Amino acid sequence: MKPNALKQKWLAGEPALNGWLSIANGFSTEVMAAQGFDSLVIDTQHGAIGYTDMLHMLQSVAAYDVTPLVRVPWLEPGAIMKAMDAGAYGIICPMVNNRAQAEELVSYMRYPPLGTRSFGPTRAVYPAGSDYFSHANKEILCIAMIETAEAMDNLDEIVSTQGLDGIYIGPADLTLGLSNGKLAPGMDRQEPEIVDAIKQILAATKSAGIASCLHCATPDYAAKAIGWGFNLCTLNSDARFMEQAAAASLASARALLGQSGSVGGGGAY
Repeated sequence: MKPNALKQKWLAGEPALNGWLSIANGFSTEVMAAQGFDSLVIDTQHGAIGYTDMLHMLQSVAAYDVTPLVRVPWLEPGAIMKAMDAGAYGIICPMVNNRAQAEELVSYMRYPPLGTRSFGPTRAVYPAGSDYFSHANKEILCIAMIETAEAMDNLDEIVSTQGLDGIYIGPADLTLGLSNGKLAPGMDRQEPEIVDAIKQILAATKSAGIASCLHCATPDYAAKAIGWGFNLCTLNSDARFMEQAAAASLASARALLGQSGSVGGGGAY
């Protein structure tokens, strides 16, 4: 089986830079894959992406030296197993709130005797290799999202779950959960209480010997988080990159022409 380059990078103690895919299109995926990210996450939870879209996007990524990950919609065995069978080299699962749910996630991702994954890697064997079954349990990354007050209460028991490879922090939902909706969702948090929570999760992952991942919106915050010790930071999403570049180019052109006009869009996640 083709080794998981992201896992190898983590084992070597090297941080990774991740991109986020929310647009259901093979060509835009290929554009992102060609930029040199260490990994790309296909977001089937909040992104506008269905199963067939995901499959085509995984095919687009396969031509490049980038590790394909999928964020599934929920802790649901069918979606998790189908994403791996399609060729995902890692799964990010949202809203994991306790050890029981973390153990469920691990079980769905591992073939017996380590779990309950059903065999049928229909596409995965082509990019990964015909010996997929023999190596998938150790190569496919199992990553749980901690993003609620309940998960913070159960932090130590989640990170110590046998078979879990990493934790991914969703700052938007974490902020909503910890502030009880008093703080607006968003990335690159500056509030001391949220930063403290992020660093608490980081410390817990380090203690448990698993990877820590953080969703960021700017290179500056990602560099700062890697300085704190994060193993992976997401720089931004395809939609947000397109929005930022288009808005900046249009604003520059209007300024040069002495025109006025609205700038910026919806701030895509």
